[in-house]
Amino acid sequence: MFSKRRRSKSEEKENTTEHASQAGKQPLSKKTKKSRVHNEVEENDSVFVKLLKTSGIILKTGKSQNQLAVDQIIVQKKLFQTLRKHPSYPNIIEEFISGLESYIEDRDNFRNCLLSCERLQDEETSMGASYSKSLIKLLLGIDILQPAIIKTLFEKLPEFLFEKVNSDGISMPRLIINQLKWLDRVVDGKDLTTKIMQLISIAPLYLQHDFVTSLPEILGDSQHADVGKELSDLLTENTLLTVPILDVLSSLRLDPKLLSKVRQLMMGKLSSVRLDDLPVIIKFILHSVTTTDALEVISELREQLDLQHCILPSQLQAFQSRLKNKEQRSSSGNQENSGQDCVILLFDVIKSAVRYEKTISEAWIKAIENTASGSEHKVFDLTMLLIIYSTNTQTKKYIEKVLRNKIRSGCFQEQLLQSTFCIHYLVLKDVFLSILSLAQSFLHSLDQSIVLFGSLLYKYAFKFFDTYCQQEVVGALVTHICSGNEAEVDTALDILLELVALNLSAMRLNAVFVKGILDYLDNMSPQQIRKLFYILSTLAFSKPREASSHIQDDMHLVIRKQLSSTIFKYKLVGIIGAVTMAGIMTADSRSFSLTQEGAALSNEQCTQVTSLLQLVHSCSKQSPRASALYYDEFANLIQEGKLASKALEWVGQTIFNDFQDAFVVDLCVVPEGDCPFPVKALYGLEEYNSRDGIAINLLPLLFSQDFARDGGRMTSQESDQKLVSPLCLAPYFRLLRLCVERQHNGNLEEIDGLLDCPVFLTDLEPGERLESMSVKEHSFVCSLIFLTLNWFREIVNAFCRQTSPEMKGKVLTRLKHIVELQRILEKYLAVTPDYVPPLANFDVETLDVTPHTSTAVSAKIRKQGKIGGRNRKADGSKTSSLDSLSKEDSSECDPTPSDRSQLEKEFKGKEEKTSVSLQNYRAFFRELDIEVFSILHCGLVTKFILDTEMHTEATEVVQLQPPELLFLLEDLSQKVENMLTPVARRVPFLKSKGSRNIGFSHLHQRSAQEIAYNIVQLLTPMCNHLENIHNYFQCLAAENQGVADGPGVKVQEYHIMSSSYQRLLQIFHGLFAWSGFFQPENYNLLCSALEVLTSRLKQKEPDQALEELLSQSFHYLQNFRHSVPTFQCALYLIKLLMVLLEKSTAPTQSKEKIASLARQFLCRVWPHGEKEKSSIPNDQLHILLSIYLEHTDSVLKAIEEIAGVGVPELINSPKDASSSTFPTLTRHTFVIFFRVMMAELEKTVKGLQAGTAADSQQIHEEKLLYWNMAVRDFTILINLIKVFDSRPVLHVCLKYGRLFVEAFLKQCMPLLDFSFRKHREDVLSLLETFQLDTRLLHHLCGHSKIHQDTKLTKHVPLLKKTLELLVCRVKAMLVLNNCREAFWLGNLKNRDLQGEEIMSQNSQESTADDIGDDTSSQVSKSKATEDGEEDETSDGEKEQDSDASDDDSD
Repeated sequence: MFSKRRRSKSEEKENTTEHASQAGKQPLSKKTKKSRVHNEVEENDSVFVKLLKTSGIILKTGKSQNQLAVDQIIVQKKLFQTLRKHPSYPNIIEEFISGLESYIEDRDNFRNCLLSCERLQDEETSMGASYSKSLIKLLLGIDILQPAIIKTLFEKLPEFLFEKVNSDGISMPRLIINQLKWLDRVVDGKDLTTKIMQLISIAPLYLQHDFVTSLPEILGDSQHADVGKELSDLLTENTLLTVPILDVLSSLRLDPKLLSKVRQLMMGKLSSVRLDDLPVIIKFILHSVTTTDALEVISELREQLDLQHCILPSQLQAFQSRLKNKEQRSSSGNQENSGQDCVILLFDVIKSAVRYEKTISEAWIKAIENTASGSEHKVFDLTMLLIIYSTNTQTKKYIEKVLRNKIRSGCFQEQLLQSTFCIHYLVLKDVFLSILSLAQSFLHSLDQSIVLFGSLLYKYAFKFFDTYCQQEVVGALVTHICSGNEAEVDTALDILLELVALNLSAMRLNAVFVKGILDYLDNMSPQQIRKLFYILSTLAFSKPREASSHIQDDMHLVIRKQLSSTIFKYKLVGIIGAVTMAGIMTADSRSFSLTQEGAALSNEQCTQVTSLLQLVHSCSKQSPRASALYYDEFANLIQEGKLASKALEWVGQTIFNDFQDAFVVDLCVVPEGDCPFPVKALYGLEEYNSRDGIAINLLPLLFSQDFARDGGRMTSQESDQKLVSPLCLAPYFRLLRLCVERQHNGNLEEIDGLLDCPVFLTDLEPGERLESMSVKEHSFVCSLIFLTLNWFREIVNAFCRQTSPEMKGKVLTRLKHIVELQRILEKYLAVTPDYVPPLANFDVETLDVTPHTSTAVSAKIRKQGKIGGRNRKADGSKTSSLDSLSKEDSSECDPTPSDRSQLEKEFKGKEEKTSVSLQNYRAFFRELDIEVFSILHCGLVTKFILDTEMHTEATEVVQLQPPELLFLLEDLSQKVENMLTPVARRVPFLKSKGSRNIGFSHLHQRSAQEIAYNIVQLLTPMCNHLENIHNYFQCLAAENQGVADGPGVKVQEYHIMSSSYQRLLQIFHGLFAWSGFFQPENYNLLCSALEVLTSRLKQKEPDQALEELLSQSFHYLQNFRHSVPTFQCALYLIKLLMVLLEKSTAPTQSKEKIASLARQFLCRVWPHGEKEKSSIPNDQLHILLSIYLEHTDSVLKAIEEIAGVGVPELINSPKDASSSTFPTLTRHTFVIFFRVMMAELEKTVKGLQAGTAADSQQIHEEKLLYWNMAVRDFTILINLIKVFDSRPVLHVCLKYGRLFVEAFLKQCMPLLDFSFRKHREDVLSLLETFQLDTRLLHHLCGHSKIHQDTKLTKHVPLLKKTLELLVCRVKAMLVLNNCREAFWLGNLKNRDLQGEEIMSQNSQESTADDIGDDTSSQVSKSKATEDGEEDETSDGEKEQDSDASDDDSD
């Protein structure tokens, strides 16, 4: 029984916090008074006491509770009836109230009256409420007493306003106000409102807060408006009450105008309010948002609300302390935690709003989307997008789209994302799964900038979140890696590499996930395998080693298993993995060398590394291809400086001797044998005495290998010797060179004899014997030339950085030899169509990944395929590079028949007379290092020729000649394109995986930033070469009276110089178009590059602004416009200028220059090639014309000039001539011009806003004039099909004609709706002109059907539907303008392009007449007439766009 009584009292006190505090103390007072309960009954003869006793209320004195003898409802009913039926009513009310006032003069009595009554035990079984009201509350429930009691309470309340809280924790003012809450009925609400507002104005602050928050529980709905107005006034007077007032205003039913006024007031104060108050203010603002003003309010809110400034200092402090140690935060943590709590609370408010209010979430997304400039975006924007993404599933796709657009436009960059995670990591942690989902989606993208953003999401989630989140991040990345998508695998591995560098200890905890990738090595490229083993080795061999011993064991097992495989694909994995692991082990061992203990450990490590490398060597020595791969991987390890000096000593002792024994012979020992070619020492750079010189033993090695494979018998002496493959010559020399370079700090004197020495070859110049040689001999010579070229390429790689003039001269000579040999090789390849060269890049998994040749196979060669196959079988297989791998097991390296046939098919050339492009054989040449291009710095090199006594005998001047320059520039442009130019990530169907990257293995060991830096260092010499070539063409034009390809021009030289010009512009464009320049860390590099260009015009000035540098660079490059020799060069120049333009913030003037320059190029006569019908490729002309129309001031005027001036000139010119104004416009290129003009016209009118009736008269007139010009251009273009009626032109006309009509419907017809009355004649003229165009489109539909051309007819249904919609829309416009009577329907006959009636319809005339009555299937032209009278033009104004029923019934 006692427990029930306690519960009822506590429940009654839930209305106020003060009651709660008292509930705990109350039972004590009850226990103390049970023994005295009868002695404390109020004995008073007053009316007040008597009436209460009659009604069932027993008043107590002291601190005892008043008691209820009956139910509360019965008490109120009895008291009301007693008062009402009292003889002295209504005077009895006054007596009762005065008795109450007298009674509550005693403080304890008043307190008892405010506290809940105690129910007697015999009333516990009552069916009434489970709690008891106070005496005052019971009396307030009686209507006839309520006004007087309220007056009494408010008179009594000021006595307690400034008193301290009692020792029992009860606040009398709060207790009094609580009596007024939740009354069943308020008799005089207005009076109560007045009293309580007066009370609030005089109360102390802490009570004001309570009184304000109590208002919704006290007042009725009818008083909300008055209270709201008074509270809004109070808000301006007392800012300390902002939070409670806004809290109350959110709970009241108020006029939207008042809410808007308060909201505006709060918006203005957002930047100055306390952080603690912010959640309530934001909640009020979001609560007051309506559908109409949502976007405006949210836009202003995101402008005003800058959380970054509120919490950045404490956040940074918190984050730094969190990174330094994971312990408890310092004493400043309380303040910081409170700030964090407020921010979290604020975002909880926003989350709730965007989750349940679709209007708010949509407005917020729109506000962010409408922010155009990247500088205007805040951390708050990105946080909000992520929050909405996590809370609102319906908008996920749309938010992804917004994010992608912002990332592409550069608005959301790395710095913003990093700040977002740094400041709001606690908020973002709650939406971690959504961030992970978003990152996964972004990694599937084809856009590199979006992929980068996705990778940053992973990186920062790992960096800022806890171990659970880190585990999820690693798991997601492993999923990407195991997906098999090459681009995803690359990106995910790069992210893992960053995470290992970022937080190695955290990554070690997740090493078991990364280790699981070892099961998915089959689908990974060599570069990806390198990255994976680098990551695993770092995790396994970093300190402390004991924790990662299981990873070490697994890696050793995998590597040994792969190395022992007989299949090259798996052996490749073992070699790459072992060498990568060795690099990590030795790099780690060097960190222990500071102490004696560390030195001992280093020795142990060095032994492990040495034994591992010896294992690789022994497992690969039986396969030349595997050996070559091992040498290359080992060389990369040394080049990166990852091999410890002790391990390098072991390498150095063996490599030099082995190389000399294998490939170097004395010059005096000319090999003898059965070789069909005479052996000669060629390409020597010194006049050696035949007794003391050395030579590279290339031809004998190649022949002996082929001899051994062909089954020739070897002597016992020969069989004891190790058979060396010439395939390993270049890789082995690279390894040797890098060892010597590392050991002697770049000095190569020990091996400089290899630069000079000749090579044992035969006479390679084919001459007359080319046709008499057999296929076998052709193939042998081709292999010989490929191996020699690769030897010279590695020689140039090795010695390119030597500084002595003599060395530089020799390197230039070797370059000259390379160019000569390539020229000879092309002649041999032209007559050896099915030849496959020896491999030069060995890190390819299977042989069928070699890149497909771009040269077309002639019909003649296709027919000879079977014969060639038989010849190959009969002659042996010397033509294949794979055949040079004589000692390999057939299952290991020799291709399967399908592999071999695949290679043969891919590398078939053209027939004899067709020239062969060596670009298709790029994968079979050794890669040039990026350092080789330092040769571009060479101008004139003076080479000293010494006599036997080392005195100068003569001097020779060596210069980088145009062919060698072109050779270097071609290679450099390919490197720039591969590393700095983004490509589509989607792999085309059936395209070999990784073909784009074959031949760039060494390049990919470096970062894009490093490559860009190297090219910036080369800008000065490249500018020199560009200016020299520019001068060459200027002089050439002057000598030939402005004719660039005149009779006095040397064709070969002209071709080389123009190709060099194009390559230079390609390299410049590739560099400046690199997306990395948008990253802040590369800003200085961009400035350095621009300074080089600027310094060519004027003296270099320090600290120039970027805009000035861009302007000067633009001006410098623009000066080359007069000398560009080919259309391709012109296009690259204009693309380069556009790339610079994109980086400028004020591009308007430069944009006009681009348009002017493009027009100049279109108006220039370009020289024709020897075999080309046109010197202008169609796709490039398309691009340049699009650039011109996109950048010109007036697209419509430009189109009118071309179509109205250039095309008529073309029509009136002879067959093979061109337009005199636009020489690039010929009958061959007309379709390109037509397509671009139609596309740009449609794009232009589509971008024109329709406008509204509220716009000014001037705007209406301007838009009407614009549409008149657009329709005139459309008319000119559409009528050209009468002259140029080829299928491509008609296809363009059908496609873009429909799009133009659609744009007319959407953009122009609304304008005509409200322009018709004031500009009737203009509108009629516009419709009349457009009616003729639509009639021609209808004729085109008939032409397409009569010719049954499926490519054309597929556009007909949509076009006809659009034409019908136009008719309906014109009718609607006339109805809107009260001219409905002017609209009528008529039949339209089907005609061809010349206007002749299509006779197939004659037999259906009667049917057509019947159908003509059906207005739903007929489309007619409407014409408005003034005052109901038909103009003369009205007959021609009938809409004759389409006759759908007649046409479609055929």
